[in-house]
Amino acid sequence: MAIYEVKTGQELTAFSQKSQNNWNVQWTDDEAYCARMVSNEVHFWEPKNLTKAPFTKLRQEGMSQFSLSPGKSTSVAVFFGERKGAPAMVRIYSITNFTVPLASKSFFKADRVQMIWNQLGTNVLVWATTDHDKTGKSYYGETNLYYLAVAGNFDCRVPIDGLIHDVAWAPASKDFVVIHGDMPTPKTTLFDQRANAVHEFGRDARNTIKWNPQGRILVLAGFGNLAGTMDFWDRKTLKTIASVSARDTTACEWSPDGRHILTATLSPRLRVDNGYKIWHYTGTLVHAAEMKELYQVSWRPCAPEIYPIRSALSPAPKPHANSSAATAKPAPARVGAYRPPQARGAASSSMSTDSSTSASASAAAASAEAALSKVALKNKKKRENAKKNKDSVDEVAPAVSTPVAASGSGSNSPARSNTPRPSSNINNGNNNRRAQNGALLPATTTTTTTTTTTTTTTTTAGSPNSQMTETEKKIRNVTKKLKQIHELKEKQAAGETLELTQLQKISAEATLLKELEALKV
Repeated sequence: MAIYEVKTGQELTAFSQKSQNNWNVQWTDDEAYCARMVSNEVHFWEPKNLTKAPFTKLRQEGMSQFSLSPGKSTSVAVFFGERKGAPAMVRIYSITNFTVPLASKSFFKADRVQMIWNQLGTNVLVWATTDHDKTGKSYYGETNLYYLAVAGNFDCRVPIDGLIHDVAWAPASKDFVVIHGDMPTPKTTLFDQRANAVHEFGRDARNTIKWNPQGRILVLAGFGNLAGTMDFWDRKTLKTIASVSARDTTACEWSPDGRHILTATLSPRLRVDNGYKIWHYTGTLVHAAEMKELYQVSWRPCAPEIYPIRSALSPAPKPHANSSAATAKPAPARVGAYRPPQARGAASSSMSTDSSTSASASAAAASAEAALSKVALKNKKKRENAKKNKDSVDEVAPAVSTPVAASGSGSNSPARSNTPRPSSNINNGNNNRRAQNGALLPATTTTTTTTTTTTTTTTTAGSPNSQMTETEKKIRNVTKKLKQIHELKEKQAAGETLELTQLQKISAEATLLKELEALKV
């Protein structure tokens, strides 16, 4: 890893960096210091002395991450993971004194953290994440959010529900917004500087928060695997200004003037429909450009102080000609969202259907459930009747005197025409029944006895329910092996490469055939 001077292009220094965790060099806002992490240490340099040894070091056993604060008075926050039953911990030090921490917070359920500072560097949010959720509620582990004041006079756990999707401080550093909860309807909450919930923006499929540089307008968007909807909110009135659709967005950035926002579809994240769009916060598409391949797009840097906050929001400008063509471009036809098998046939969620569709889907699901209940009830009655018939057979079987020959089971048999037809779950597979290995089992013979009160049906010893002899079991096993060998030979003939164990099984075919002939004698 090398560091160059931009003005001259000269390489100032280079490091050997093996770890991918905290690999980048961090700088203070005034570029007076830079820092990088090595094993259990954070090294600090002055830019003019990068070729020399670090002027100071912060050494802490078990330290795995660090973060420099913005602002005039620079602090450094370091993270220690859980070890031997001890909780994880975040400590904040002044860059000029590593002896006593300014603030600290310990907590469990933290394999790694993301430290999010406000612009003044006076408070930090610690977004803690685990790799696994021990409760089994989520595939993505557990997340928690902790609030620390650098002064050391306040810290707490931020009250959230479920997974955290995004966190962002307002530019004024006095409040922050969190998107939290389970998809497809997470909750978006505005918190004050004491982590108290101030306002709820509702429940929508959103996972991205973007404040404009002046902090007056807030964008809540659903990018990535979501539909790409962007909602513009006025922080002063806490009301929606506009909503637009920016599908397939992979990059999003506010302009320094705080009036326009850039959305783009970039390669290699998406290799189709590359291009960028510029939107006014009123929802007007100002400019659009399509490109075959676009890898990066950004605004020219500029200090937001040049564009102060106005008391009244500015009106939308006139859209460019190419933006009209982009707006007229039809959206792709919706083929429906993927639904897992267990959810198919049930009512859809509010994210993918409107109220009328939801109501009709709910009615259809209710009728399907009622029909299913009738079928289940019918099958239950059949099972009960079959059980009663079986008990009656056990009691009456010794008194049976007039058996009907097996040939009488044909379609022209008088006995069959005068006997009630048994239910499908009893009759299936009585005649010419085949075992799983494909061998033909003996046909069953039906005996019917008619009395003044009941009709009883029994089966002979040839029924599959009767006990098989040892010879029959051996024949069944050998037949099963021969069928498997036949399937393997078909695969081999089709050109498929077989494993050694499969080839050995094929070579045993002759032995199995001899064994089968001996058993049939």
